[in-house]
Amino acid sequence: MELLFFPCPLFLAVLSITGSITAKDQDWNDVIVTKVSEPVTLGCSDWPLKGSVNLNWLWKPHGRDSWSLVLSANNSKETRVGASKADMRLADPNFQRSGDFSLYFKPRASDGGRYSCWIQQGEKKLMQRITLLTILTVAVSPPPPILRNGTLRLTTEVSASEAVSEVAWFSPRGIPMRSETLPSGAVICKVPCFDQADQGNYTCQIWPRGNVSRLLFLFTYTITADVTKAAKFSNITHGTVVSTACLARSLLSVPCASVSGDYVLLYWQHPDSRQMDPVFSYDRWRQGRTVQTGSRLRLTSSHSADSGMFSFSLEPELKEGGVYICEVFLDDSVFIQGTRVSVLQVYAKSTPLALVLWCQYSERSQVKRVTWTHHNQSYSLRWSSPAPGRLSTEVPKPTRPDVAGNYTCTLELRNGKVARAMYAVTLPPTVNTSLSSPSILSSLSALGLLVPLVAVAIGVLLWKRGHPGVSLHSGEEENVYENPEDLRQTPAQSSVYMDLKPTDDDDVYKELDRYERCPC
Repeated sequence: MELLFFPCPLFLAVLSITGSITAKDQDWNDVIVTKVSEPVTLGCSDWPLKGSVNLNWLWKPHGRDSWSLVLSANNSKETRVGASKADMRLADPNFQRSGDFSLYFKPRASDGGRYSCWIQQGEKKLMQRITLLTILTVAVSPPPPILRNGTLRLTTEVSASEAVSEVAWFSPRGIPMRSETLPSGAVICKVPCFDQADQGNYTCQIWPRGNVSRLLFLFTYTITADVTKAAKFSNITHGTVVSTACLARSLLSVPCASVSGDYVLLYWQHPDSRQMDPVFSYDRWRQGRTVQTGSRLRLTSSHSADSGMFSFSLEPELKEGGVYICEVFLDDSVFIQGTRVSVLQVYAKSTPLALVLWCQYSERSQVKRVTWTHHNQSYSLRWSSPAPGRLSTEVPKPTRPDVAGNYTCTLELRNGKVARAMYAVTLPPTVNTSLSSPSILSSLSALGLLVPLVAVAIGVLLWKRGHPGVSLHSGEEENVYENPEDLRQTPAQSSVYMDLKPTDDDDVYKELDRYERCPC
């Protein structure tokens, strides 16, 4: 299957190798890192020596406890005793004059280990220097040129991991690349979805451990691309399609294959349609992602995704049902998992005569039945389906107690899974506007008693204004607190007393005639 939409920028990623050896345990004077068949010189030098000189090069392979002699020399005569390579020799034939006792050879993968330069003059030991030789092995897979959309794997092994503090790969653009350690101890770095922009010189940098003569070793590998051909993934595994249903905007899990992968592609087949679009991609080696949809779709766990375990979380709208196809790529293999999703949604629309309840659902192909129910089973509920994927029922207005309550739309899939959405219909609030309630009547009664008292006070004030100075009964001046007896002694024709009395028209009060006697 050819995949063209996945982006391939190269992102930062570096791995450190932490050996268990400490400076106190270090039993070497120098570290040399080289590749198989790449000429190497193990240094050993001293002042030019006179007289009888014995030089011995000893070798202790990785994992061994004993030393073996590989080369010896006496004065200017070189003698091979147990040399592991035919080309093994001293770097300088005139070693006694120059003081250069270095060893030169082209190592094999098995030639790593500790090499000891031991110089004696007579019975006196002049010097012993130990060099730890580490052999670097890099496997490039598949062999270049890398086909378009293929996955480049760079697997790095060092024969003495305790002598190396860090291994890092850099892209042709000089960007550090992500690496991981395999159970075997090898370091692997991958470039998925290889393209023409990814070809060039890849550099492996190795930092040795301890106080050594050389702080960094660089090795370059040229990787080319063949963009005229696309990589083929013949090892394809299909998982069983998962069928599920959920409410609109509720959280839904979209699983992928249960195996670890290099990158993942997620496709979406629209509900009840054959249209399919790529919606999400993630490359854990580049730690780059592409989202090509506005839906609330995300990786469930970034930590799990970085380790190669992919799954997605979705909060779908009604229109985002359908089939989600997850493809997980690991080297030359593909694992495909599909999830078929039906989304359920209910809502209401009001008309002058009724409240219309709608139930809508998507991805109808896996739906067995959809029904409306009322919590009161004795209530006869009717519904209709005016179009595929839509179901409606009506609640007549005004809402009666027997039709109020919870209306539930139930969707059942062919595999038996069920999703339910509920809509609550409530009675309208009651408003009591009657004046016959006890509180209102008591308020009006209090008002009826208060108004005549106010009118009496106003009438007294107006009368005293017309007869200033003396109270008719008490003789006191300006007594505004009149005695009822004084009012009865006052002739009617001279009174300016005013009062209000109720009429027959809904208890509305009117002003009393000034010549009408007060009833008090």
